[in-house]
Amino acid sequence: MGEGGEANGVGETGGGSETRERGEAGRAGGTRTGAGKAHGAPEAGGASGTGAGSEAGRAGGTRTGAGKAHEAAEAGGTNESCGADRVRAAGGTGGAGGARTGEAAAPATTPGRRGPVVAALMLGMALAALDGTVVSTAVPQIVGDLGGLSVFSWLFAGYLLANTVTLPVYGKLSDTFGRKPVLLAGILLFLTGSLLCATAWNMASLIAFRVVQGLGGGALQGTVQTIAADLYPLRERPRIQARLSGVWAVSALAGPALGGLLAGSAGFAGHAGWRWIFLVNLPVGLVALWLIARHLREPARPAGAPISVDWAGALGVFATGALLLTALVQGGVAWPWLSAPSLTLLGCAAAGAALTVAVERRAAEPVIPGWVWRRRTIAAVNLALGALGLLMVAPTAFLPMYAQSVLGLGPVAAGFVLSAMTLTWPISAALSNRVYRRIGFRLSAVTGMTLAVLSLLAFPLLPYPGEPWQPTLVTLALGAALGLFQLPLIVGVQSTVGHAERGTATASVLFCRQVGQSLGAALFGAIANAVLGTRVGEGRLDDPAALTPEAVDTAVEYVFLGAAGAGLLAVLVLLTLAPRRFPVRDPDGADGADGAEEAGGADGPEGKRTAPSRAAE
Repeated sequence: MGEGGEANGVGETGGGSETRERGEAGRAGGTRTGAGKAHGAPEAGGASGTGAGSEAGRAGGTRTGAGKAHEAAEAGGTNESCGADRVRAAGGTGGAGGARTGEAAAPATTPGRRGPVVAALMLGMALAALDGTVVSTAVPQIVGDLGGLSVFSWLFAGYLLANTVTLPVYGKLSDTFGRKPVLLAGILLFLTGSLLCATAWNMASLIAFRVVQGLGGGALQGTVQTIAADLYPLRERPRIQARLSGVWAVSALAGPALGGLLAGSAGFAGHAGWRWIFLVNLPVGLVALWLIARHLREPARPAGAPISVDWAGALGVFATGALLLTALVQGGVAWPWLSAPSLTLLGCAAAGAALTVAVERRAAEPVIPGWVWRRRTIAAVNLALGALGLLMVAPTAFLPMYAQSVLGLGPVAAGFVLSAMTLTWPISAALSNRVYRRIGFRLSAVTGMTLAVLSLLAFPLLPYPGEPWQPTLVTLALGAALGLFQLPLIVGVQSTVGHAERGTATASVLFCRQVGQSLGAALFGAIANAVLGTRVGEGRLDDPAALTPEAVDTAVEYVFLGAAGAGLLAVLVLLTLAPRRFPVRDPDGADGADGAEEAGGADGPEGKRTAPSRAAE
């Protein structure tokens, strides 16, 4: 539903004629129904809205429809009957005389078929989650076989670029063509890239094939999250999101061990064993493909429904994102920040952004529609998750270096210090619904990030050199805090839009998180280099022997202070930009509301009041 989706009154007609307004309920001859919602429930007939607990939607009588599929009306005047009356409509609601109106239903996969689909989603997420940890472990073997030490970082940068810039494109395509074809295409593209990587003959070809993998990974990351939100109502979403978070936790623990095992295994056909780290994706991906193709059911698009794809906007988003991320990833590493390459890339990215905005404003169905920034809730979450991506660079990139250089741990033990964070994150995420159903989405996220800031500020207070359990305790607390921060925001955003916009909204927040991560790598890398330069001398940064434990300890402390600043920025954004109550439009929760402030309604994007019976924060 767009910005003007609020309905401010109840449509009235006499004798059975139909009033059809966005977000309005129709009343025909005294019959009262609520805003229509297509979610595979029984079709609504023309039930009288009398008595608490009665449901509009019996067969026969006048049928009235309102609103988009999978959306609830926001109007204070919209009524669904007394008490907890609920309107159920499948495939759109009907007009007078039983004529069918409305939009296509939400995905029609039934609860009984959700198990295989969830298994496929977890397998698909595992492909993306294992990729980075497995490949990073095998880098020495890859470089030893193919060479290209000076450019090996592009094994990760190329994948990240392709993954990030395609997120908004896939999000829009999933809203246009459906989630299933986009996810299937993404898995096939990822597997194709994996197979090509296993056949790489030099570092340049491997980097190119990693980009192909990243193009598929963008579809995996965003579409899996969107399908999970489609399958489960608001109350149950933390459960599936916790499972997906658990996949990342297991991947963080198992990835390094699996990568080392495969990279050290015997080769095949005269090739090095590291190629198995890419070939192992094939059976996992093929199982996920089969499960999705067989068990995920989406309703057919209405016959004759127009399809408009903004290919010019997609190209603009891809090119602009690639230029910006290349500048951020390589600036200060491959060339100085104020050098001609950096300034040229940043200037071209700015020009590309201006051109893309102009194209998107004229597009009928833009890839990044303006409402992802005009709606207060989504705009605030975009910025907050961008700050999260920036913050996450501190532990993921610098904590292993601290553990090895300062604590004297080996690579495996240093990895486990970081992986402690992934143990508490999914547990906290799974329990977060108990928090946000009591205090709301925004306050839950603010609480989580406040605890994360305190955890980050505790790191510089650790004794030098300290014991391994001390930073491990910090990462455990940090993971628990971030689980309470991220999940309520993602679930909250997904619940403020209808099915036709959910893919775009989900991709938007994930895209901002990825961009924040790239920005964080550049920013905190510059901070660490500046601190190390003052301690050991600018000309000795490339000399490992010059990086004393004291210098590394000081540099990492400054990085964690910067991450705490990013966390405070996220809190400030939520408190100043996000509405106090998220305008939830997903009425799937039991008893009509899932938030703490069920009786009071929720603030809409512009401060309007939404229907109290459907308000959840």
